[in-house]
Amino acid sequence: MSKALVILSGGQDSTICLYWAKLTFRDVSAVSFNYGQKHSIELESAKQIAGMANVPLEIIDMPDILKSRSPLVNENEELETYSNYEEMDQIIGERVELTFVPMRNALFLTIAANRVLEKEGEHLITGVCEQDNANYPDCREGFILSQQETINEAIGKMGGLNIQIHTPLMYLSKAESIDLAKTLDGCMEALAFSHTCYSGVYPPCGDCHSCVLRAEGFKQAGIADPLIERSVGEKQYA
Repeated sequence: MSKALVILSGGQDSTICLYWAKLTFRDVSAVSFNYGQKHSIELESAKQIAGMANVPLEIIDMPDILKSRSPLVNENEELETYSNYEEMDQIIGERVELTFVPMRNALFLTIAANRVLEKEGEHLITGVCEQDNANYPDCREGFILSQQETINEAIGKMGGLNIQIHTPLMYLSKAESIDLAKTLDGCMEALAFSHTCYSGVYPPCGDCHSCVLRAEGFKQAGIADPLIERSVGEKQYA
């Protein structure tokens, strides 16, 4: 198949998508964004994972563009934490998650479309998931379809290209996405170097939204998180 570009945050979902893309497309590259997030550790993870997958990675600098009250980009906002998955689910309920950064995914997809068109490719892959991220409006299928239509309207009949946005995890639970990862050669090893913790620390804090969601996924999948195993092993041999 044609050339494909993966939006790689360095996190669990985008890592799985990268290895899915390698199995699906003949020519895969990745792009990450330095958008003013408080923690650069995720970019280091993206570099590590792209290297392990033998995929070229471009990191695009766009600091201070995205403004928000999200604690991911705002130094004055405190990160909400939870004791367990059930408590988190009850507290968040139907509200938009506090870590949501408005227009982030729209901006990323726009720039990623520019990059894949430069390579005369047509396929964009992103790790958004409606089931686990229903409280993020820009992680829903409706948003992705609207972005795909907008991008193709914007480029017209450019060289006959037609952008397709692939979301292989859209309707998978975290446990189901882990089951997928187990079938992708090298993916579980790469997940040991992925970073999802919103606190930006390693070993992960264990009580932010992302950490709790990740832990619940591995619990339901019935296997150990390779990231946690890696951190425990490093501590033992330090």
